[in-house]
Amino acid sequence: MHKVVDLELGVDILAANKRIAEENARLLDKNGIRSFDFVGSIGSGKTLIIEAIIEELKKRPKGGPKVACIAGDVAGDDDYRRFKKHKVIAENLNTDKECHLDAHLVSHALEHLELKKIDVLFIENVGNLVCPTDFPLGVNKRVLVISVTEGDDMVRKHPVIFRLSDIIVINKVDLAKIMEVDPKGLMRDAKKVRPDAEIFLTDARHGKGIKDLMKAMGL
Repeated sequence: MHKVVDLELGVDILAANKRIAEENARLLDKNGIRSFDFVGSIGSGKTLIIEAIIEELKKRPKGGPKVACIAGDVAGDDDYRRFKKHKVIAENLNTDKECHLDAHLVSHALEHLELKKIDVLFIENVGNLVCPTDFPLGVNKRVLVISVTEGDDMVRKHPVIFRLSDIIVINKVDLAKIMEVDPKGLMRDAKKVRPDAEIFLTDARHGKGIKDLMKAMGL
């Protein structure tokens, strides 16, 4: 009996998240905002990649598109403060005990943003390769970031999140030789799981691969 109840509860939660995600998507679309959910492990380089993209956008005429960031973490505001240093609109979102953002939390964050003043929204999810999988947020694309420092078996151990991501980024390729990890092997594994995904090799700390990634994101 308990298993049946738990199953029904799980289905209800996912269904409710899907409904709210669709509402988020309509709201963002209505305001002409391109939006991205960045997922990946802690330390994969999600924050740094978003920062690098922000700086590239600021080089464009009239300062480029207006950017906003939602920083999702279990606790603290470290990433939020990093985004604020780039002079963009930012919102901090702590989940307390939850290991992922969900559409409901994001909907509340959107309520605090002046959407008419935003062209591009980056949502940095909680660092995790499992929990965010079943919780779409209502964005245009999910960007998955892993790094060579996490080992050569990342795709094989976490195939679902790769399957459900639109763009896959393999970061910190400058450390590949030191870590004895072949980025091309990670790419092959990712292609097996998600054949149509766009995959990019980046060294965010030195700006390598960022412009190609931005093109795939439509930025």
